[in-house]
Amino acid sequence: MKHQSMKWFALVVMLGAVMMLGACKKKAAPPPPPPPPPPASPTASISVDPNSIQTGQSATLSWQTTNATDVSIDGIGAVQSSGSQQVSPTDSTTYHLTAKGAGGTTDATTRITVTQPPPPPAAPPSASDEELFAQSVKDIYFDYDKSDLRADQQSSVQADIAFLNQHSNVNVLIEGHCDERGSTEYNLALGDQRANSVKNALTAGGVSASRIKTISYGKEKPFCTESNEACWQQNRRGHFVYQR
Repeated sequence: MKHQSMKWFALVVMLGAVMMLGACKKKAAPPPPPPPPPPASPTASISVDPNSIQTGQSATLSWQTTNATDVSIDGIGAVQSSGSQQVSPTDSTTYHLTAKGAGGTTDATTRITVTQPPPPPAAPPSASDEELFAQSVKDIYFDYDKSDLRADQQSSVQADIAFLNQHSNVNVLIEGHCDERGSTEYNLALGDQRANSVKNALTAGGVSASRIKTISYGKEKPFCTESNEACWQQNRRGHFVYQR
C-alpha cells in the first residue's frame, strides 16, 4: 500500500514539473507584417489639335497624367495634372511633358507644325486702254440702205459714249461699211453717212469731235462674204477702231 502511494506521489510530482515547465516557456512572436507595395509609376499623355496650323492661328494642347505630383511642359512651365491650353506658336514646336511622382518620372511629347499662309493672289495686271476698248466698245449696225441709228442700237451707242467719256485719252476711228449690194460709189457714200451718223451720236453724248475720225470702205472690206441676209447684216455697220 505504501509502495502504491509513493508511485502516485511520484506521478503527481512529474505532472507538476511538466506543467511548470510549460508555464515557464515563452510564447512564440507573431510573424512581421508584409512590406507595403511600391508607389505606382506616373502615366502621361499629351496631344495637340489640330496638329498643323498657319502662322497666327491657334491650337488646343491637352494632357492627362496619373500618380504624379509635379507636372510641367517645356516652354509653358508647371501645369495641373490634367488640363488643356490654347497655344499659338510661331514655328513648328515639340511640346515635352514631364510627370514626376513617388513612383518615378515619365514623359510624353506631341508636335505641332506651323506653316506660312499662302501669299495673297497677285492682282491681275490692269488691262490696257486698247484691251478695255476691245472689250467694251461695240459696233453699231444699220438697216439695209439706211444710215439712221436704229432703236435697238441705242444701248450700244450709250455704252460707247460712256466708255469714251471715261477714257478721255482714247481716240477712235469709225469705219462705215455696207453689204455687197449696190454700186461701189453708192456704198462708199452710204458708208460715209453711216460713219458720220455714229460720230454725231457720240458728240451729242459729250465726246469731243477732235477725238473722232471717220472713213468709208463701202462694200470693199466685208466682215462676212456669204450672200444672205445674216451675212449682209454683219457688213452694215459703223466699226470702231482704237486710236492713240
